[in-house]
Parts: sequence; C-alpha cells; structure tokens
Amino acid sequence: MKLPLSLLTACLLLSACNQTRLHNEPAPIPPANWQGAHTLSSPAGNQQWWTHFSSPELDRLIAQARAGSYDLAAAVARVQQARASAVIAGAPLLPEVSFGASANRQKLLHGKGYNQLDGNDDKQAVDYFDAKLSASYEVDFWGGKSAARDSAVQALKASEFDQATVELTLLSSVANSYVQTLAFNEQLRIARLNLANAQNVMQVVQTRYDAGSATAVELAQQKSLVAGQQRQLPLVEQQAQEARITLAVLLGQPVQSLVLGNTAFGQLQWPSIGSGLPSALLTRRPDIASAEARLTAAAADITVARAAMLPGLTLSASLGSGSDRFSELLRSPLYSLAAGLAAPIFNNGRLSAEHDKATAHQQELLQIYRGSIINAFADVEKALNSASGLDRQRQWQDEELKQAQQAFDIAEQRYKAGVEMLLTVLETQRTLYQAQDRNVQLRVARLQASIALYKALGGGWQVQSPPDVPPL
Repeated sequence: MKLPLSLLTACLLLSACNQTRLHNEPAPIPPANWQGAHTLSSPAGNQQWWTHFSSPELDRLIAQARAGSYDLAAAVARVQQARASAVIAGAPLLPEVSFGASANRQKLLHGKGYNQLDGNDDKQAVDYFDAKLSASYEVDFWGGKSAARDSAVQALKASEFDQATVELTLLSSVANSYVQTLAFNEQLRIARLNLANAQNVMQVVQTRYDAGSATAVELAQQKSLVAGQQRQLPLVEQQAQEARITLAVLLGQPVQSLVLGNTAFGQLQWPSIGSGLPSALLTRRPDIASAEARLTAAAADITVARAAMLPGLTLSASLGSGSDRFSELLRSPLYSLAAGLAAPIFNNGRLSAEHDKATAHQQELLQIYRGSIINAFADVEKALNSASGLDRQRQWQDEELKQAQQAFDIAEQRYKAGVEMLLTVLETQRTLYQAQDRNVQLRVARLQASIALYKALGGGWQVQSPPDVPPL
C-alpha cells in the first residue's frame, strides 16, 4: 500500500512543479525629471496641503468632511472587514480546539426494549453523560495556508491604501468645490457691478434720447444690453447654488446646514509646490501602493492554488470520557489520535483551472500596477503643465483687464460729453465684462491646478512602515 501512495505523491509533486511560473517583470522606469516647469524641493510638507491656501474656512470644511463624509466612513468599514478577513485567513495556521459535552436520557414507553434498555420495573430510563476535548490541524506542507493569510494581509494593506485614496480624493473635491463656490460668488458680484454700469449708461442714453440727441436705436441697444445683464444674474446664482449643494454632499450634510463665511475669492492664494523627483512618487501615491499590494496578494493566491493540487495531511486528537452517572463522568477517560492523508486524483481539470485563473489574475494586476504608475506620472505632468500655462496666461490677462477697464471708463466719459458713439461704449462694456469673467476663470483654474498637483503628488501621504497586520 505504501508504494502506490508514494508514486501518487511523487506524480502530484512533479505535476505541481511543472506549472508555468509567472516571472516578475519590472515596473515602468521613472523618468529622470519632470518635463513641465517644476520646483524640485521635496513635497514632504504637503500632508496638510489645504492649509497652504490661506483660508481658515477651507480648513474648517476639510475637518467637517473628514468627520461627516459617508464615503470615507464606508472606506473605514471596508478596512475593518479586510482586517477581520485577515484574521480568518490566518486561523488555519494553528490547531483548532473544541469542547463538547452532552447529557442523554432514554426511556422505554412500552414493549420489552433492547439490551441497553430493558423494559422492566427496575430500569425505566437510561442516563448517559459524556465530555470531549478535541483538536485538529492540517499540516501546511506546501505553504498554502500561509499563502492564504499572506494574501489576506496584502488585501488588508490594499484596503488601507484605498481608504487613503478615498480621503485624498474627498479632500481635493472639497477644496475644488469650495473654490468653485467662491468663484461663482465673485462672478455674481461682477455681474451685478456690470448691470449697475449698464443701467447708469442707459440712464444717460435715456436722458439724451429725451433731449433728442440720441436715437431710438441707441436706446434699444442699451436696454437690450441691460436685459442681457439681468438674464445673467439668475444663471450665475443657479451655478453658485449647485456648487454649494455639491460641497454640502461632500461634507455629508444637507445644503441647508452648510454655513459659509464671507471669504472673498481674491483672498485665496495658491502656494509654491515642490514636485520632487519622479522616482519618489512611487512611495507617495496610495493608489500605486494599493495596486502593488493587490499584485502581491495575487502572487500568494497562486501558491494557494498550487497547494490545493497536492496531498493534505490532517492530524487530530481527542480526550473524552463517558458514564451513565454524572458523578462518575471523569473516572474513565480515553484519548484518540488520528492522521488522515487526502489527495486529489480526478476533478475534471478544476484545480488546474483554478491555478491558471490565479496566474491570469496576477497578470491582470501586473498590468494594472504598471498602468497606475504611468497614470501617476501623467497626473503630475498635467498639473505642472496646467499651472505653468495658466501663469503665463494670467500675466497677459492682467494687462487685458487693465486696458479693458480703462477703455470703458474713457468711452463712458466721452459719450456723456457727446463726443463718442454709443456703439463704442457698448463694445467696451462687453469687452470689460468678458475680461473680468476670464480673470475669475483663470484664477479658478490656477487654484484647481494647485489642488490637482497636491493630489497627484499624494497629498503628503507616504507608505507606513511597519504595516498594520493583525496577529495570528
């Protein structure tokens, strides 16, 4: 009997060793430097990056989001689930011990009974008590149990990294929504100022029309411009309210509970952000760390699938006692030891397919890991490029706004003096409004570019060491 078993075991071992191994292919090589304009100083001070925008109100909103966001709370709950799963996966590495006790009474209702239960007047019922302590353990010859726990631990780490990603995304979304809300408030203020200017000009045109020095066409043109400015107000008010609603959702509260101060849009300042070297980005992005942890877990899953194709040895032991009297329960103890060997012989290719599936899954996660690195580099490059381009645009836009304001003031004064046509005033009004609107848009884009750069650099996050691993 020993020879067939040995041959079977050897065949299974050779079969497992012949499985195709997945070679660990290298990750994408980081570039030596960023392509866009950047500051090489380390971004180590970015952990509370939102405080660099000189807005105590933004600091308060960030704190509210951390405490009230349901998305972040759900991510915390997922980490707790993963931690429990890691404990469950590690349990088979130690023996499982159980205890049982029972009490039994049998009583003959009628008839002669049987040898254990005679139906006479002296023995109407039979009592029996027993207690048993047992332990079982499956020997982890092939490392499948350890690999299963390693996979669960890596899944726990990935879940913790995912929580950090959710938090980083949440906080950057809060900052973006806050900036957008203040920008719409600024646009609303500008729209009201332009409406007041248009109404002042319309009064001048009306006075000149009543005096006969302005035509009905000029009056109608100016009234049309005033109507357009009035139409713009509810549109901007609608956009501002939608931004407030979005911000309130991120904070985990209804918009009626959202309280914003009177912070002016112009008070927000974007800081100078050090981008560091591209190679350092790999340790500062929680999404990259999550992809790497899942890839490591997939490698452990291959070991689990391979171990399932090999024989398993289970050891068990028990200690117990029984008696028909409870007082004599422990007088006759007995023990038993057992060992069992089980090996798969035929499963229609199921175990082999499970191994192939685990290998293919690791290949998938390897490509996802590589893609996350490339996407991280691209996020930083885009943010740097956006910030640089917007800075160059704003240099010229400041001059554009200055000249537009000066042109409107001159045209308005000349029209009041009767030496300028209304068409010139109308054109300078439109130009001024467009320049003011572009100024706000460029400031919003520049603030959001800084937020995007902080997010792309990981927001000051770094891989924690040692990892949070539950004990056996």
